[in-house]
Amino acid sequence: MPNFLFKKLAMVKITDLKEGDVVHVLHEGIERLGTVVEITREDNMACIDNGIQEFWYAPEDIVPVPLTEHQLMNTLGFEKEQNGEGVKYKKGPFRILVHDPGNYTNMEIWYREDHRHFKHPIYVHELQNHHLQMTKVPLEAVAVG
Repeated sequence: MPNFLFKKLAMVKITDLKEGDVVHVLHEGIERLGTVVEITREDNMACIDNGIQEFWYAPEDIVPVPLTEHQLMNTLGFEKEQNGEGVKYKKGPFRILVHDPGNYTNMEIWYREDHRHFKHPIYVHELQNHHLQMTKVPLEAVAVG
């Protein structure tokens, strides 16, 4: 897989990551999808399971994963439902509404009375962090890769 993501996207701030967050890492010249295992703010590094091993990465080797239908359904385990307002993704009582299917720049997420609107794309780890803030339960990957 080419490392185009590392040339086009900004790196992730270590302070924005939490255990279980899904990110891309560059390991020995190969891009891999990985899951954050541990963070050290003192050393500004994250231990990430890259699918082969756990390894400590610096911020310049970590890139956010754009939120897409593939990531929602295959990585995070959401169910898809078409409706008149767009496409709804469900996981338990947590909901995501994408108003223009395939365009993740206008979406809403909600859990009970907590309702949030986004007019810009978000990354998988950001969705995971919003889920944790709203539900108090981590949104863990069902599959990485």
